[in-house]
Amino acid sequence: MATASSNTAPDNNAQPQEKAAPQKKGGGKRKLMLFIVLIVVVLGGLGVWAWYELYGRFNESTDDAYVNGNVVEITPLVTGTVTSIGADDGDLVHAGQVLLQFDPADAKIALQNAQANLAKAVRQVRGLYSNVDGMKAQVNARRSDVQKAQDNFNRRRSLAAGGAISQEELSHAQDDLSSAQSALNNALQQLASTSALVDATVISDHPDVQVAAAQLRDAYLANARTTLIAPVTGYVAKRTVQLGQRIQPGTATMAVIPLNQLWIDANFKETQLRNMRIGQTVEIESDIYGSDIKYSGTIDSLGAGTGSAFALLPAQNATGNWIKIVQRVPVRIHINADELARHPLRIGLSTVVDVDLHDQSGPVLAQQPPQKASFTTNVYDQQLGEADAMIARLIRDNSAAGSTAQR
Repeated sequence: MATASSNTAPDNNAQPQEKAAPQKKGGGKRKLMLFIVLIVVVLGGLGVWAWYELYGRFNESTDDAYVNGNVVEITPLVTGTVTSIGADDGDLVHAGQVLLQFDPADAKIALQNAQANLAKAVRQVRGLYSNVDGMKAQVNARRSDVQKAQDNFNRRRSLAAGGAISQEELSHAQDDLSSAQSALNNALQQLASTSALVDATVISDHPDVQVAAAQLRDAYLANARTTLIAPVTGYVAKRTVQLGQRIQPGTATMAVIPLNQLWIDANFKETQLRNMRIGQTVEIESDIYGSDIKYSGTIDSLGAGTGSAFALLPAQNATGNWIKIVQRVPVRIHINADELARHPLRIGLSTVVDVDLHDQSGPVLAQQPPQKASFTTNVYDQQLGEADAMIARLIRDNSAAGSTAQR
């Protein structure tokens, strides 16, 4: 037994020596792995630093950005019953195209009454001019009577002085002269009264004609407004009107959206606005097309307040349970028109915008007011022009040819 125990002792002492070699080899691997991790961390840090220095600090992006545009509401200016609907949701309409038609019967009757009233006013004013001419002729006749009576009185006065006629006959001649003078004064007063109604006017600008013309213009526009036309070229949306519906002025019936006049409303955090300026270039990516389609744009304006400041229920930060929340400010971005035409967008679509901050030369806020209207339409100008043409024609047709009409 003693011999066996002495033989096994060297084996126990050799076992730790055999295990030492693997432990040394494993420690080298760990050092290598730690060194590799350190290199990766250092390279990662250098990459982050390089990204920030070369790109990150010159760019701000947000996905809280949506397509916006003009929504032109079609609302009537007169009361009417819908008899025709010319376009439905999604239809393309051009400026001046008929969208809705009201029953025009009442408006046409009112227009005819206004036309007759203008014609009557023109003829009555013509009568005033004729009265002036008549009164002038009457004044001339009264002057002749006065001159005749004066000559007769002078002659009889000479005869009476020689005793050829009696004083009674002279008295009758003087009475005739006084009567003729009174008739002349009366005619002059009537001429002045009649002339006062037409002095410094012609038929077209006489007050009575002007009043009748204004009434006709109002009736014509009321009749024209029974037809609702598209103010701009675009696509119909939000149609709520139905056939036979009685519509009151100001009621929203449908909307026309010009999809070539869109922009982006991007809501940036207040911490992102320090280096933003008007005119900086923007890269836009829409969710509808994905990353394959990129739009270019520029910053048009930076909002004058945060979104919460204009909310229906503004935040009440004076309460005791206040928690600070980073606010967002709307930034309007203009989209390149050519790119928008190639890849149309819709109002409300989500986008991702990336602003290039390299150019710091632009202002933070607009420095000049707009020099012209941002959006206009001239489709309604034609209605007023047609009304004026009708007025001119009625005045011309009801005015007498010759000097009286041209006074």
